Amino acid sequence: MKIEQIYTGCLAHAAYYIESKGEAAIFDPLREVQPYINRAKLDDAKIKYVFETHFHADFVSGHLDLKEKTGAKIVFGPTAKPNYDAIVAEDGQIFEVGDYKVKVIHTPGHTMESTTYLLIDENGKEHGIITGDTLFIGDVGRPDLAQKVVAELTQDKLASLLYDSLRNKIMPLSDDLIVYPNHGAGSACGKNMSKETTDTLGNQKKTNYALRADMTKEEFIEELLDGLTEPPGYFPQNVLMNIKGYESFDKVMDKAQNPLSPKAFDAAANETEAVVLDVRQQSEFIKGHIPRSIFIGIDGNFAPWVGALIVDVTQPILLVTPKGREEEVVTRLSRVGFDNVIGYLDGGFEAWKNAGMDYDTITSISAEEFAKDFEGKKDVVFDVRREGEFVAEHVDGSKNTQLDYLNNYLSEFPEDKTFYLHCKGGYRSVIAASILKNRGIHNLVDVAGGYDAIKKTDIPRTDYVCPSTLK
Repeated sequence: MKIEQIYTGCLAHAAYYIESKGEAAIFDPLREVQPYINRAKLDDAKIKYVFETHFHADFVSGHLDLKEKTGAKIVFGPTAKPNYDAIVAEDGQIFEVGDYKVKVIHTPGHTMESTTYLLIDENGKEHGIITGDTLFIGDVGRPDLAQKVVAELTQDKLASLLYDSLRNKIMPLSDDLIVYPNHGAGSACGKNMSKETTDTLGNQKKTNYALRADMTKEEFIEELLDGLTEPPGYFPQNVLMNIKGYESFDKVMDKAQNPLSPKAFDAAANETEAVVLDVRQQSEFIKGHIPRSIFIGIDGNFAPWVGALIVDVTQPILLVTPKGREEEVVTRLSRVGFDNVIGYLDGGFEAWKNAGMDYDTITSISAEEFAKDFEGKKDVVFDVRREGEFVAEHVDGSKNTQLDYLNNYLSEFPEDKTFYLHCKGGYRSVIAASILKNRGIHNLVDVAGGYDAIKKTDIPRTDYVCPSTLK
């Protein structure tokens, strides 16, 4: 069967393309749709359907633009209620794509409309399942997202439905089916996903904790909900955009193509209350940046951090980017629903400096320098990694102030003395430093290289000890 996984690492997202006899279908496309259109052109094929496994929370799908540009029909599973023209399929309904068949299997649990698509080849053989967020490699979809949009859809209710969907709809299928999930490791839509992005269903039955044959519903719910962290704040807004519709990607891009001189950029920032988002490399931001700008580097886990920290997708944004990467940045912002980029600094930060505009810096020191006189610093060390990373091992005496929830910790940073920030490798701590400076907190020092560099010094550290090993 001709199926291609189109994987986007920065979102840990997988879309799928199938083609048979000049007809094609796309499953769970990203916001920018031209790559899918170009792929179909290579096969001289027409995109007939856009299949959606559910209303996504972590990205804005490109289904509406694909429909507009290609005439393809949008297909959702049972119970979906989109605010635009789409096919809401029945459980068991079959769609034809050339000689292939796509069978709808309603699998509620991650969301109520969540649907798995069974792929059947030209010989009538069942080839694989496109599972969306129902089944990942090593995990299953978290059941706590729909409640952010519909209050009565509690995580316990959806977890119960997911258990039934897996046992009654997925696990009875053939072991040799290939599982094609919507996400891989790094996505916030699950908690224990493998770095592998496909597997056989038979192997998942053996290795995926959620598919244990002897698991009771109560055990499933308990294990599924254990360790779930609060989902990023932008998730509900993306769900609503996917349900209600959105501005076309072309219009978003046209609006953002607005190069501004340093003075015009400064005026726009003051007049619009836009967030000034600097996406350069962190070492460049440390050396110089526009005062009160926020750093989230384009070469890191960019879009999810924007969603987690800026949160409001309607927020006006002004960009400071590496030269020539403006379009890339706008594209990656739009993937998570941030469609209100109103311009960018023409000529980048160098133009700002050359115009004689004021700029700020961040004090940053090496791990070796940090290690000197560590005893005098240990009560003012702040680790912005996630809780699991901190629990596993951390600098003695340090405090865990996770970047995801940094605003909740503002009162913990001292006002009367210098404090130190670090993460794992240096990316997140610079984000944290930029946010704190934006809040008027400047008595901070970044530890370059983060915990990875600190481990190479003689600074005392605390490692996690499993309780079962204690005597």
